[in-house]
Amino acid sequence: MKIGLIGLQNSGKTTIFNALTGQNAEVASYSSQKIEPNLGVVKVEDERIKKLAEMYDPKKTIFATIEYIDFVGLSGSKDGDAFAGSAMGLVKTADALALVVRNFEDATTGEEPTPLEDVESITSEMMLSDMIIAEKRMEKIEGTKKSGLKDADVIIEEKALIKVLEQLNADKALRDLVLSEEEEKSIRGFQFSTQKPFLVVLNSDEDNFQNSSDVMEKLQAEYKTIEFAGNFEMELNNLDPEEAAEFMQDMNITESARDRLTAFSYALLGYISFFTVGKDEVRAWTITKGDDAVEAAGKIHSDLARGFIRAECFSYNDLIDCGNEKTIREKGLFRLEGKKYIVQDGDILNIRFSV
Repeated sequence: MKIGLIGLQNSGKTTIFNALTGQNAEVASYSSQKIEPNLGVVKVEDERIKKLAEMYDPKKTIFATIEYIDFVGLSGSKDGDAFAGSAMGLVKTADALALVVRNFEDATTGEEPTPLEDVESITSEMMLSDMIIAEKRMEKIEGTKKSGLKDADVIIEEKALIKVLEQLNADKALRDLVLSEEEEKSIRGFQFSTQKPFLVVLNSDEDNFQNSSDVMEKLQAEYKTIEFAGNFEMELNNLDPEEAAEFMQDMNITESARDRLTAFSYALLGYISFFTVGKDEVRAWTITKGDDAVEAAGKIHSDLARGFIRAECFSYNDLIDCGNEKTIREKGLFRLEGKKYIVQDGDILNIRFSV
């Protein structure tokens, strides 16, 4: 999973990145020439994997991971340039976007925070960027039609783009647009920014943290929103666990920023985990809720999906209750599932295949 952090300059976006990843990326404003993002990969802490590793004592234990991408701070000029060219190319690589907005006084300018206005500025810029992309493609399609060329795929794409532009002109994000499977496939390559799952991170200082209920209420009315005390939580990375726990208790923070955003992101994206186990390896795999056994097999290796026969399956909870696989079989909780089986969170799978 790749989550892109976007936000206006001086929003504390890189501070949030450091809090999430434990890195020490420079938190000063990006120079206008810099386009390379900061990258950080963190493992998804899952007590189930730890328990499975204790039971199977594998040579390797592999957790699921999230890659955080800290993009260049945006200007908020509302001219569409911030999501064009190289910047847009990088944003397209993200599975979801997290917009960081400032909820503290700007140390450089002394400006008071305006998180609601900042969200509106960036989301408007995202829609404008998507509109420019759609309009340019429509112009090319019109040129093709005038030349007398008619292609069934292009006709489907044109219908989809008409709906896209209608949605954007109505000031609505594309993630809320309902398209047919063919139409969705026809525009998938554009990777429209407002089509991606989206959340807002309210980055507060210690005084404002958990004291901005009006702002949170307004944001949550429109967006999935989570609040962090970014600078405070970044500094926790430099403390030993006991000290960090004491400071977190003082701030009424029960989990790390990383754990909170991981759970939040999984819920937003509809992700679940299944496991593969054995003496060689215990591993967590991330899929989307509703994926079938073949799609899960493909996550492990394309050959397993191509030659899929059956999935040997039992649940993590049953394994814990029974204590071992032998008892699971004796109790009839071991199953053979076919291609259409919908994988459940916590399933333990072994794929039978032939290629």
